[in-house]
Amino acid sequence: MREIVLDTETTGLDPLRGDRLVEIGCVEMINCMPTGQTFHRHINPERSMPAEAFAVHGLSSEFLADKPLFAEVVDEFLEFIADAPLVIHNASFDIGFINAELDRIKRPPIVRDRLIDTLMLARRKHPGVSNRLDDLCSRYAIDNSRRTKHGALLDAELLAEVYIDLIGARQSQLILATETRDVRAGGYGEMPRRVREAPLAPRVTDEDRAAHRAFVATLGDKPVWNDFLGG
Repeated sequence: MREIVLDTETTGLDPLRGDRLVEIGCVEMINCMPTGQTFHRHINPERSMPAEAFAVHGLSSEFLADKPLFAEVVDEFLEFIADAPLVIHNASFDIGFINAELDRIKRPPIVRDRLIDTLMLARRKHPGVSNRLDDLCSRYAIDNSRRTKHGALLDAELLAEVYIDLIGARQSQLILATETRDVRAGGYGEMPRRVREAPLAPRVTDEDRAAHRAFVATLGDKPVWNDFLGG
């Protein structure tokens, strides 16, 4: 199944009060495994950057001044996410900003039915504790040392790792990657091995066997390995 892990950066907290999108980062996953395919764009918000927001992500008005408008990247963005479920930490925040931008250019909103909110998943799995992205990285031993500031693509990459742990997919991957045993009434037993439909052709030729026999004959009646055989 294809899923898209998504994160955004903005000029503030409320799109209804004029705050705008300034960065989108997306990571493609198939069957809970990142594929390496990403979407990442900085966006000109057409407004100044408040100091509070700059302190979070470090994206200045000067840096964003020559970046494309949302209307100029929207088609590429929508093509990348297609109809895949969207995995987002605190999904209502990010999708609120994306839908506000879509509304400005008269595009239909992204429906909330396709959202997977990892903050809600984390709160169910770890009630009563903080479930910020940094906290979850620490809890699941995910290296977030590069995260000196918020960044949409880096945060999406970290969230993809967190999501794998949240839904238990990493454990399934480890089981598949190691030799599997099944528990039977009498203890542990090996799982049946898969058998090739067509056996591999032998690599040792008749000439090889003849040469080996000739070599062994030169060793005489008392080859050295007999000293290591049990009586």
